[in-house]
Amino acid sequence: MTEKKTKISLALHGGCGVMALEDMTQQEWEEAYEHLKQALQAGWKILQQGGSSLDAVQASVCVMEDSIYFNAGFGAALNGDGKHELDAAIMEGSTLAAGAICGAKHIRNPVLAARRLLDDGETVLLSGSGADAYAKEQGLACVESDYFTTPRRVEALEAMRRHQIAGTYKTARESEKHGTVGAVALDATGHLAAATSTGGYTNKPVGRVGDSPLIGAGTYARDGVCAISCTGQGEYFIRNVVAYDIAARMIYAGENLQSASTHKIMGEFHNMGVGAGLIAIDANGEVTAPYNTLGMFRAWITSEGYAVVASHDQLYQFNL
Repeated sequence: MTEKKTKISLALHGGCGVMALEDMTQQEWEEAYEHLKQALQAGWKILQQGGSSLDAVQASVCVMEDSIYFNAGFGAALNGDGKHELDAAIMEGSTLAAGAICGAKHIRNPVLAARRLLDDGETVLLSGSGADAYAKEQGLACVESDYFTTPRRVEALEAMRRHQIAGTYKTARESEKHGTVGAVALDATGHLAAATSTGGYTNKPVGRVGDSPLIGAGTYARDGVCAISCTGQGEYFIRNVVAYDIAARMIYAGENLQSASTHKIMGEFHNMGVGAGLIAIDANGEVTAPYNTLGMFRAWITSEGYAVVASHDQLYQFNL
């Protein structure tokens, strides 16, 4: 008996902590969009060849973890001590299997360590030195912590320290505060998957853990319903269990993906001044990407087969 073929679909985000248009040169914007395209192409190639949604979201997130323009892996945010503590999670919707790491300091691609935990099928979440040791035992690439540091992140840390002293945190630009990367996918057999990776927010307390590695808060996937990856002020996503709440609204209240996804982002969070966004996909391959900040790096494949990349209101289409 063969599995029923469905429409494949893929979407990703590079965080709602996007720069103002004037904060990057034209060349930098073009490079950032190119890296989004490369992330989209990496996942889409797997889906087109009949691969799994799990492999697709992992591939897309890995590309963004290696990019200087996103707050995950290389180019991750710095904590209050000027160090990096990395979080990541990955989940597949057929069995609800998941893997996550938090507070890692040396894993070059945190999403790969999360995937190994998912495949092992026992522990869901490892933290700090335990996560780093696990990655090393698994033969994953590990680096010195300064590998992740970039001049832009050092500048952001200095800016946030100034805001902290002046008591003006809320006036800081989203790009100074935080950022995340994530991907969601539907494969040809109807399975959904989601993955998220982040350096957290700039000047965060040492040891702080956000929503990204917490299943149901910043990352969630359930076959027949949806797959979600969130970005923004993680504490609010944790308190509201946002990713699972979206799925629950669809399951129990019969809401569609767009309605369920925008409920918090464009409603309560927006009214509270909480910067937030997410990328989500449903069982039919429909995509939504609500955000309430200046912009959000995002990309997806349309039903017509075009690829779309964006950071602010303008969408750019291209052929893969």
